[in-house]
Amino acid sequence: MHPAFSVIFFTTLSGAGYGLWFWLGIAWMLGPPLPRVPALIALALGFVLTSLGLLSSTLHLGQPLRAWRAFSQWRSSWLSREGVLAMATLLPAVGGAWVAWRGQDARQFGLVLAVFSLATVACTAMIYVSLKPIPAWRHALVLPGYLLFALLTGGLALVALVGLSGVSLNNMAGAAVLAASFALWRIKRRYWNDIDRGALPASRASALGLPADRTVRVFEHPHTEANYLTREMGFVLARKHSRRLRAIAVVLFALVPALCALLVWLLPHIGAAPWLAVAAISTLLGALVERWLFFAEARHVVSLYY
Repeated sequence: MHPAFSVIFFTTLSGAGYGLWFWLGIAWMLGPPLPRVPALIALALGFVLTSLGLLSSTLHLGQPLRAWRAFSQWRSSWLSREGVLAMATLLPAVGGAWVAWRGQDARQFGLVLAVFSLATVACTAMIYVSLKPIPAWRHALVLPGYLLFALLTGGLALVALVGLSGVSLNNMAGAAVLAASFALWRIKRRYWNDIDRGALPASRASALGLPADRTVRVFEHPHTEANYLTREMGFVLARKHSRRLRAIAVVLFALVPALCALLVWLLPHIGAAPWLAVAAISTLLGALVERWLFFAEARHVVSLYY
């Protein structure tokens, strides 16, 4: 599939924003109340990330001004459910911002904010998981990968903000980042190995009703020049470029955060916030590369005929 940068920025930025709001909601529920300034900054940053992501997604539409119509199909469309939940998530975010501004306990908004944020990311992932003509997106690890990327990027952003605001961080934050980075690397490694070995669920022979052992060759291509299908559905990424980009993504979203977290965990006397900020930026960049590969390496079944 041809990677559309609008969708790449949408899934990456909105995922980080909702991941940040998820951990902020958990912090409101379980821990001592966050100081007012870090909590408000975290809410504002989450709003900026989610808004930029959702606005960038409209650039991929043929008629962006008609995007509002997607909200009416929530019974059958994951995209519509995502939009409805994205709007609903603003309610606990605004409520939490109000009580945090007044210096009150925002615990009553924490659970709703966390649940709605995670559900919105899940709906984003299900938009692609539900597309049967693209086998790579039907993989069982696509949904966990989306969720873990959101949790890691958003969690790193939150702890970096809290640390930079002067609040002392528990050295277990480094251990948590280390574990999440390793889990994300394992998920992506398994996913990439499976799509490398996997084949399209259909073939030219099966489309013609012939046995699978029959070889069907294209005598003449449907079109003599490039068209929408060949550009968008038939995008081809060279294997050598794929491997290089995979390595870059792993370094950014797994290796660099793991090294930063290891320093924070083993050397609790050093300032954790700058290292966690580096890890947050690196993970976000790695997520952008990984999301580009997510689209570029996916093959649509229509490519069999072109």
